[in-house]
Amino acid sequence: MEMELAGFWVAVAVALAALFWWWNDYWYALPFRLHRGGVKLPPGNMGIPFIGEMPAFLWYFKVLCHPDDFINAKRRKYGDGIGLYRTYLFGSPTIITCTPSATKMVLQDESSFSMSWNNVELVGATSLVAVEGPAHSRVRALVVRSVNQPDALRKITLMVQPQVLASLISWSNRGRITAFKEAKKVTLASIGMYFASIESEDVLETIDDLVKGIISGLRAYPINFPGTALHYALQCRRRAKAIFRKELEKRNKFEASVPKNDLMEALMQMKDEEGNRLSEDEVLDNIVTLILAGYTSTSVAIMWAVYYLAKYPEVLLKLREEHMLISKKLGDLVTYEEIVSCKYTAKVVEEIIRMANISSFVVRTAKKDVDYKGYRIPKGWKVACWFRYFQTNPEHFEDPMCFNPDRWNEAPKAGSYLVFGGGPRMCAGNMFARLQVSVLLHHLVLGYRWKLVNPNAGMTYLPLPNPTDDVEIDITQI
Repeated sequence: MEMELAGFWVAVAVALAALFWWWNDYWYALPFRLHRGGVKLPPGNMGIPFIGEMPAFLWYFKVLCHPDDFINAKRRKYGDGIGLYRTYLFGSPTIITCTPSATKMVLQDESSFSMSWNNVELVGATSLVAVEGPAHSRVRALVVRSVNQPDALRKITLMVQPQVLASLISWSNRGRITAFKEAKKVTLASIGMYFASIESEDVLETIDDLVKGIISGLRAYPINFPGTALHYALQCRRRAKAIFRKELEKRNKFEASVPKNDLMEALMQMKDEEGNRLSEDEVLDNIVTLILAGYTSTSVAIMWAVYYLAKYPEVLLKLREEHMLISKKLGDLVTYEEIVSCKYTAKVVEEIIRMANISSFVVRTAKKDVDYKGYRIPKGWKVACWFRYFQTNPEHFEDPMCFNPDRWNEAPKAGSYLVFGGGPRMCAGNMFARLQVSVLLHHLVLGYRWKLVNPNAGMTYLPLPNPTDDVEIDITQI
């Protein structure tokens, strides 16, 4: 009798464990299994209650440091199919897209999919990356004119070079520097000046710390209480906004003073079709978010540029030869037209950005049920467009983990290169980022030699991909 009772309780425990383990799948997928219309969810696993597949995500990204195997494991288990997998990540039932066609469908269809953030306050509720419709189109058009068109890029090319030159001299004077730390400084100085006319080193250092805090919360689990990454990130966002609010109030008080001719001033003067200007919150949300986006992508790209050129001296040599053709004298400023004429440099920058894989994925929310090739993306579910997998997939790029600028002699396969996103929300400053990297490379390769202190350093992938030593180098002037 006792043996039978013990067996009964073991069976109950096993059943409860199985129910716990499969609860997410039953809860979210069962309604579709009961549906008689033939609708079904994409293959996949929803993980355990409340946590989902976050342990697997962290296992591949943080423990194994093989982030691409997160998708490869799904492909091996469920097959390639149409490139859709169901999962549960960051507190939400989610569909992952990892093929160009499925991802294009999501990014292009703004009537069916909206931007999605774990906490919209972290990116700014009224910022370019959060608003939709006419509000998004209006601000995006201004940003593109301000930072991504030839006239603006000509101005930026000349504006950033004094800071770049001063930074490189400082690097060589110290001899040993950490490239990521220094890249952030030079990038933030340029962006701070052009976006909001901020030149104070103390203010820029504070903004640097705050941006780092905000980034730590972008991929954090959506739990907001003291001690969590999200809570700290939100505090950093509010403090950053307060810094720019002071500048905005100063400008409002002395409106007739000398024009700044920066992005903040352009946002303050911007009007809609009815002649209404942006509110203070709209100006501040956009300034903080644009600095966050431009600063992050550019500084990471510069760090990887230093890393890969140290690893591939044959690429560095070809780059140096190209820039010697446009250089009048070491330290002279170059023009936008001269930078654009450097065709090999453009290929190097493109390969750096591809390899850097700065944004692993972006998230949308389904506004309604969307059926795609026999599978349903349910209304309210998140959709994670897994950009990282495109750049590292040998089906799209031959020998993808090899740094090879010459691969850009030919255009990539359609839809396989999405480092700056796609559709109506493609990064509004993609040319701005490319230009900043190109300008720094011009002066770096002509005037300096450097080598990696830790050429075999390991890699980390959260919150951003970078070597564990943040690319420590010894650098000297030629």
